[in-house]
Amino acid sequence: MAMVVWRSVKCQMCQRVGEEVTLQARLAYPIDYLPGRAPRVLGYRCSRGSSCNTYDKAACVWAGTLPTYDPFAT
Repeated sequence: MAMVVWRSVKCQMCQRVGEEVTLQARLAYPIDYLPGRAPRVLGYRCSRGSSCNTYDKAACVWAGTLPTYDPFAT
């Protein structure tokens, strides 16, 4: 059976909430008899995404409310 975990991608300052946030990716690792395959990315989230979603405006792709805006893309 595949193993699904949340892994930290990076920590960065968020201007919207005014503090450092942890950006995470949900990864699915393949089962044991398929070694050498890369994990599949199932989704993304921010450690402050739930509090960011309480504001009146849509936030970003990491909070799950605005899929076209990524404030951390460089």
